[in-house]
Amino acid sequence: MNARFADQVAIVTGGGRGIGEATAIRLASEGAAVVIGELDLEAARGVVATIEAAGGRALAVAADVSRADDMRALAAAALATFGPPDVLINNAGIAVFDDPMSLSDEDWRRCFAVDLDGVWYATRAVLPSMLERGRGSVVNVASVHSFQIIPHTFPYPVAKHGVVGMTRALAVEYGPVGLRFNAVCPSYIATQINIDYFATFPDPDAERRRVEALHPVRRLGRPDEVAAAIAFLASDECGFLTGASLMVDGGRSVLFHDVP
Repeated sequence: MNARFADQVAIVTGGGRGIGEATAIRLASEGAAVVIGELDLEAARGVVATIEAAGGRALAVAADVSRADDMRALAAAALATFGPPDVLINNAGIAVFDDPMSLSDEDWRRCFAVDLDGVWYATRAVLPSMLERGRGSVVNVASVHSFQIIPHTFPYPVAKHGVVGMTRALAVEYGPVGLRFNAVCPSYIATQINIDYFATFPDPDAERRRVEALHPVRRLGRPDEVAAAIAFLASDECGFLTGASLMVDGGRSVLFHDVP
């Protein structure tokens, strides 16, 4: 594998599992020194151990994206350990689904604190060093929910629409000074969150097969497939690509009718 990120520093929020873990490992395999910001510090340390065992460099930092101070501390840890960050992957997120009229104020705030505020807090924390150097790439993990609405998933898609809006706004704001902002929009990915979701059904295997059939490729995506798309967007190969939202969804978003 080539070293597209040699001598670069990357921060990955929520890098302890799923898409974040796969992304941290992918960036490290391509030469980046990776800083993982994660609520579950032990999970993050496990990913660091995997990276180091393969000869890479990584650091685990306990961090809550909903806390601006934690994001400033995360950026400071990256700077102190490896140097100024070149890449930020805003991956951390939570799913909050409820009937709109039953949704509590607490759950509304929790959804936006992590899924939208957290993206901005992390981005704001790395902006000064990126602006000083006149380079930087930010990739936000949005969702197919950013464009298409699934019933009974409120308010998650509202927050994810906001992530795409932020991506586009910052791409325009900071494009003239050398910074790029893009988003990936995954569909159903075979992460532990989705596996746990299937387990809530009387027949988990049947529910998984139903969901797989919603995609033209007839399967779920893999975390490493999303990580590959993130690495592409983050890399210098995409120097003329900014403000984009890349659908990584097995063709789900182009369907008008479900495939029979």
